[in-house]
Amino acid sequence: MGDWRIIADDSAPSKPNVLAQLSADATDYRFPVAVSSEAAFKDLELSVKFKAVAGRVDEAGGLVFRYKDAGNYYLVRANALENNFRLYHVINGSRVQFAGTNTQVTQNQWHELKVICIGNQITCSYDGKQLVQASDDTFKDGGKIGVWTKADSVTYFDDLTVTAK
Repeated sequence: MGDWRIIADDSAPSKPNVLAQLSADATDYRFPVAVSSEAAFKDLELSVKFKAVAGRVDEAGGLVFRYKDAGNYYLVRANALENNFRLYHVINGSRVQFAGTNTQVTQNQWHELKVICIGNQITCSYDGKQLVQASDDTFKDGGKIGVWTKADSVTYFDDLTVTAK
């Protein structure tokens, strides 16, 4: 789902290319996800830089982890239209927020999302500042990692890194 492409962006932290989600499909409850097929991780430190470029319904970028399938995973995301930072678990396709806060998310500017997940402890940071710490037992096993958007978010991603903990 989505229109994922590698494109050039001169502003990218690691020039010249980024992974971009370019579909402007405004369906509200639509979640384009690009998932790595390389490995599965249980305990991890995961980060990505993202830039919310456009969107009328949403301008969001996120990280998925302990990803089982399109309907079951954890998600941390920031939204430039709503100026918030949220942590969710998605269970059988139902997205439920269990932690979050409001923070400034500037459109067309690079930001960093980071999550450290060890056991049931999840710590999430935005632009180097820890904003969320929570416990959750929904997904106890390892899973894939990836990047996420919502609805018509045109979002660029760069420097995805993961380290097993």
